[in-house]
Amino acid sequence: MKILLVSTNRNTLPMPVIPIGACIVAHAAERSGHTVHLLDLMFTRDATSDLESAVIGLKPDVVGLSVRNIDNNDMRNTVFFLNDLKSLVDAIRTWTAAPILLGGAALGVMPEEILRLGAVSCCVIGDGEMIFPLLLDRISQGGNIQDMPGVACIENGTFRKNPPAVSGFSPICMAPDYPRWLNMAAYRSHLATVPIQTKTGCQFRCVYCTYPKIEGSAYCLKEPGSVADAVEKIASTGLRDIEIVDSVFNAPLDHAMNVCAALAGVGHKARLQCLELNPLYFDDPLLMAMERAGFAGMGITLESASDAVLRGLKKGFTTREVHHAAEVVRRHRIPCAWIFLLGGPGETEDTVKETLHFAEKHIRPRDVAFFNTGIRIYPGTELESTARSQGVLSRSPEDMLSPVFYVSPDVDVPWMERELKKSMSCHMNFLSMDSLGLPFLPTIHRIGHRLGLRPPLWRHTRIIRRCLRAAGMDV
Repeated sequence: MKILLVSTNRNTLPMPVIPIGACIVAHAAERSGHTVHLLDLMFTRDATSDLESAVIGLKPDVVGLSVRNIDNNDMRNTVFFLNDLKSLVDAIRTWTAAPILLGGAALGVMPEEILRLGAVSCCVIGDGEMIFPLLLDRISQGGNIQDMPGVACIENGTFRKNPPAVSGFSPICMAPDYPRWLNMAAYRSHLATVPIQTKTGCQFRCVYCTYPKIEGSAYCLKEPGSVADAVEKIASTGLRDIEIVDSVFNAPLDHAMNVCAALAGVGHKARLQCLELNPLYFDDPLLMAMERAGFAGMGITLESASDAVLRGLKKGFTTREVHHAAEVVRRHRIPCAWIFLLGGPGETEDTVKETLHFAEKHIRPRDVAFFNTGIRIYPGTELESTARSQGVLSRSPEDMLSPVFYVSPDVDVPWMERELKKSMSCHMNFLSMDSLGLPFLPTIHRIGHRLGLRPPLWRHTRIIRRCLRAAGMDV
């Protein structure tokens, strides 16, 4: 069959994300014998016009839409992405009667609510690389798709979600032919990194997180040698800035160490980074292994430096591990981004001050601290139950597709934002979500690219903020 796959994500802030899932699914569908065209809407000026040209020109037998995010997870400047999705579905229906299938991370989070937005046939939940080709085969044979494993649909007004099939997980790390499917020159000009995964699944139990719904709670590990081969293959095409996008890279620790050893054993010439390290499994041997493997940037997801909040978030570590991580980072040369989330369960004025004090005292000036305020609440998470018991949330689960956020009732949001702003005014290496949502950030990326800067751009936060301040911008 002729298959039109559409990557619908158009959000360029803080930078464009290369659609690894859509590329892997496109490759899998083609490998199954179908003719596949992938339309990436990231840099299009007129999404509807480009989509119309693709549908009318290709006359596809099936249209698949990849949906990455529901919204931008920003409480102050919220952007809801799914209105655009509904418009695209409605437009496609005017040009073709072909089945419209949905997939992507967003469908793993709230499949029923998204399916009810438009006239689509069904959605894929879980491993699209395995499920989508089977779904296409069923459609090509004229069979019923509503009963397929890993598929969800609305049937006679009733939502139906089928459990996944026995996993056909491949231990081989995929290295999609990105230049074939995407405009890589445009992504590189925005300093985007090329994503790969060394595993799927997450065994942590953070109260707000949707990873267990998207990828499952059991680890499926890629063979370390295949990860090294994938990095070497991608870097050989000139795409040297590669990011490991696991939910947590260093858990399990022995797998991360084996991946680093495999990477160190090949001459990949890539600049690696990973922004999802957990302080629970963070020590000098890991950092030395990452240095030998070629890491040029890393990130530690703390959320807080207060035990009360870490307990409320069920992060699985304490401030003992937080302070130990800071000591380890100081002994190594890899630039580090520290990621914080203010306002979680248990947050008070004292805990906010504790977190800001940690950042001010322990984060190296050449590193960066990212601060977000407020936590997006998703149905079915423990945070939803907490919010309801505290009287913070009154919406029904069916009405939570439109973004709703949690902030501890024991802290005043304007006060918290003022404290953060005061801290940022004295520390040029601190950033908030306001900074990451600046409309001229893509221009900064392009200028940085022309000047020869390489990801991660946040390494240059102090210089950029000082230049903007000198230009009269209070960023």
